[in-house]
Amino acid sequence: MNNLRFFVSPSWLLEHLNHPLIVIVDCRFSLAHPDLGKQQYQENHIENSYYLDLNHNLSSTVKNHGGRHPLPNINDLALKLSAMGVDFQKTLVVAYDDSRLCFASRLWWLLRYLGHEKVVVLDGGFTAWQKLGYPVTNITPPVVDSGNYFAPNVNTEMVVDIEGVKNRKDLPTVALVDSRTSDRYRGEHEPIDKTAGHIPGAVNYPWLDVTSSSGYLLSSSEQRQRWEKLECAEEIIVYCGSGVTACVNLLSLAIANIHTGKLYAGGWSDWISYD
Repeated sequence: MNNLRFFVSPSWLLEHLNHPLIVIVDCRFSLAHPDLGKQQYQENHIENSYYLDLNHNLSSTVKNHGGRHPLPNINDLALKLSAMGVDFQKTLVVAYDDSRLCFASRLWWLLRYLGHEKVVVLDGGFTAWQKLGYPVTNITPPVVDSGNYFAPNVNTEMVVDIEGVKNRKDLPTVALVDSRTSDRYRGEHEPIDKTAGHIPGAVNYPWLDVTSSSGYLLSSSEQRQRWEKLECAEEIIVYCGSGVTACVNLLSLAIANIHTGKLYAGGWSDWISYD
């Protein structure tokens, strides 16, 4: 199917639920209620799916700098992926959530950062799956002891730190993209971080514009149209509050066949930590 490299439909996943080279990962999470995603997973989830938590698995410990969701410890995540049966560059990982791909895209980006390109998101997420009446379960799949170890090959070129942003954001060949909602970008509303506003020189491409209100991805042509003003940039540095929703924009860029996007993982929460 088209764009199988980036996303799959619920009907496609239903047909491949028991495929031996597919691992499904539930990424549901709530920033306001950090335990909610795991509770929801324990109540019901897509059959054969494992759970990865944003705070505990897809991020590392918060420090003075580095933002609210620093990138996870690579070895810890690799061990977790191994226990789920993910064989490096062989297993297709399908990530889903119920937040318009917010947390699923974080896992999508992380796996590609680790060199594992066989990863997609579930278009429409868990919400679409349920609305279609597809089966759910509360049974947790077992830990896998296959003898295989997920051996990451980290691509450091995919991520930029604060010094990289400072040094490159004003170059004519570089675009700096703020992925937060427009009111947060403009500094009119800041529900999370201590300081409102945006990094000087950044343009605003809200992450919610990547999907429809029902959570389905816009078409590849619509994704490309979103980025037409920036597609000539040699580098697009994307950030948000803490490196999570920015990954939705990076997914959008990939679907649009624009592969110059990089993540400023610390985001606005890291930027303001140096004030």
